Amino acid sequence: MQIATLDDGKTLLDRLFFDARSQNGWLDRPVELALLARIHDIAKMGPTSMNCSPLRIVYLTTDAARERLKPALAAGNVAKIMTCPVVAIFATDYDFAEKMPYLFPHTDGKAHFERNRHIVDDTAFRNATLQAAYYMLAARALGLDCGPISGFNRAATDEIFFAGSAIRSNFICGIGHGDPAKLFPRHPRLPFEEACTVL
Repeated sequence: MQIATLDDGKTLLDRLFFDARSQNGWLDRPVELALLARIHDIAKMGPTSMNCSPLRIVYLTTDAARERLKPALAAGNVAKIMTCPVVAIFATDYDFAEKMPYLFPHTDGKAHFERNRHIVDDTAFRNATLQAAYYMLAARALGLDCGPISGFNRAATDEIFFAGSAIRSNFICGIGHGDPAKLFPRHPRLPFEEACTVL
């Protein structure tokens, strides 16, 4: 199988997976808004259930915006988030069905979820998480690094950024150009034989 080779001699798989790391520190290099929009235009094409597309993203691009998040961060994550050029709060819109007439116009998707309220939370969370993964892969494909973290107070974050709405934070991700000097050694992954079952 032929794998595309990039200008730097690496393959796309190297950029997306083998060389890519979860970043702990950042170089002082800006990320343009146009690049964030391009990432969105790529990532939004990934599949979701009934095209429900429940991911919502809040970008923190200024010191003032990051300061709003700071009280919700675990102590070990403060430095790497406060020095990151762009911090994305990946969030889930639990009222995603309101957009279904636009996103899924060939049938009444909104009514489907209104009739089946028991599947709304799982559908929203699963698909927003999936979309956030697409997003990180798109960002890596365009030459950026990502530093996803779960070490934050979700309730506090939701109160700060999403009060009065049906949107809830999922996880936070630094986006920019990672500082290789601040990476830890890569940890092992489970081999096929331990992680997979073939029936």
